Parts: sequence; structure tokens; C-alpha cells
Amino acid sequence: MQALVVKTPQSKTIAQLVWQEVAVPTPGPDELQIAVKAVGLNPVDYKVIAAGNSDWTFPHTVGLDAAGVVSAIGSNVTDFRIGDRVAGHANLAKNGVFAEKTVLTAAAVAHIPDNLSFETAAASLCAGLTAYQDLFRKANLSPAVDTVLIQGGAGGVGSMAIQLAHQAGKTVLTTVSPAKRAFASRLRPEALIDYRHEDVMARVRELTHGRGVDVIVNTAGDADAFLAQLAYNGQLVRIQNTPTQPLGPERALSYSKVDLGGAHRSGDPHAVADLGRMTSELLAMVATGAVDPLIREVLTPDQIQRGLTQIRDRQTLGKLVARF
Repeated sequence: MQALVVKTPQSKTIAQLVWQEVAVPTPGPDELQIAVKAVGLNPVDYKVIAAGNSDWTFPHTVGLDAAGVVSAIGSNVTDFRIGDRVAGHANLAKNGVFAEKTVLTAAAVAHIPDNLSFETAAASLCAGLTAYQDLFRKANLSPAVDTVLIQGGAGGVGSMAIQLAHQAGKTVLTTVSPAKRAFASRLRPEALIDYRHEDVMARVRELTHGRGVDVIVNTAGDADAFLAQLAYNGQLVRIQNTPTQPLGPERALSYSKVDLGGAHRSGDPHAVADLGRMTSELLAMVATGAVDPLIREVLTPDQIQRGLTQIRDRQTLGKLVARF
């Protein structure tokens, strides 16, 4: 079968990826073989190519988000049948999904609702699951929580987080650059803050009548600066950048770290199963129209490198997927 691969440990760039013939993967006892129908492209794809991984053997197939049809089943798998439409977020330490067929851990995979296309399912995974974990696994969204600040609302995680926070009934503020304001405004946050030209701290205080926000989803930027934007009992959920200053007891602040793919590396079957559970829950929301992964373009497989380059160079808004 054909797969998009990193040929050698020295191949560190998107331009060095090549399509080549590789062996069809065989599922282990707890795995599914999936005939790939669509894949989602993500920033992590080019980042992991540059970083490499000590567990890889070469050639190594890249890609993490796939939707397709079950084509073979491991001996211990009972929840899936050949022909099922499924989607899942892969383990970056193993061969990936930019291929005609892939193998995924069955517990981390979910059925695709009947009214969702393969493209929409694949587009919903990495960014959507990260946002979902931010808000529905890490943050406390009790009735006492009123406001959520999404840093970078025009990004993949940010745009999904805005929608998910709205579904939870929260008031959503988001930061955005002038060039991306129109895109983020489509998601109808209660306030858009231009982080390049406005004092974000002052705007947060103004918009919350001096309280600060209850939750911040930190997709990028200075985590220490965000702490001052939190209300008493506030929560910082971070994808990057750990705060370096002590939180201190006076304001009862807390923070949580999100590492979506870390479930695969955890050795904890419950964590892997929750990845599948979150995928099922998120796809159900997408199927009702409550959340939209905002597909910008559907590519062909031979355009994946071009798509990854656009993502790396920040030349695209919205989700890129490839149809197989």
C-alpha cells in the first residue's frame, strides 16, 4: 500500500516526506485495521516530523487523525465489526494514518454517526478533542463558572473551544489578531479582544466588571500573564507554557495541563478508553450541528505536504483535510 513517510532519522522537513510502498499493517489483539477514507491535518504533524521520536522505525508513516472503515479486527476486540465507519486519534510513537490503511488501538476509536461524512469526522479530532478535554475533562464548568477566555480563538483548538464553551452555556471572550477577527467573529463569542492593539488585561477587567474570568484556555502565550486575568477560584487550562510563578493561596487559583496524545503513552487503559469516549461524545455533538470543525479545504493525498506547509506558515484559517 502507499503511505506518506519519513524515510530516515535525518528526514526532518515536510519537503523530505515521500509517498512509497509499505507493508499493509496487521492489527494486534487489541487493535483495528482501518481502510482510510479521510485524514485531518494538524500542526502537530509537521512538529513531530521535525522532532522525531525515539520509538520510530523507518520508514515511518506520519499523520494522527483518520476516519475510515474497519477492514480487520484484533482477536480481543468485541465492540467493532468489519465495515463499521470509525474515526480516531493515533499514537504518535507508532506508524500514523497518512496511508491507504492504518492500525489504531480499538479502545481509542469511535463509531462515526451515520449523518457525518468521513471528512467531517477526520476534521473534528485533534483540535476538537483537545478543546473537549480542556473544557469537559480539565476545567470545572459548574454553574458557578460564568466566563471563559479562549486564547487564540481563530486557531483550531480555539475555534472548537469557543463552540464547546457556548454549548456549556458559558459567556465566551476570546483574543484574536486583526487579520483573523472576521473568521473568529463567525463563532459569535461575546467579546473579541485584539491582543495586538488592546490591553488584554484591561479589557478582561472591563468585560467582567472587575472580577476576571473563571476559566482561561491557554493555547499559546505567557501563562504567567494570564494568571492576573483570572477571578477568585479561577482555572488556567494550558496546552503550552507552564506558569513559572507560584499560584499562591490568596486567590485559590488552579491550573491543569492538557496532553491529548499522552493517553497513548500513559500505559493506563482507562485513559486510552476515555480518548475513545471523548471522540464518541464530540462526534455526536458535531452530528447535531452543535459544533462545526470549520473545514476550509478538502485536499487529495498528494496535496498533504502542501497543506502541512500552509499550516506551518500560518497561511490558512479553518481545517484542512484530505480525502482518500
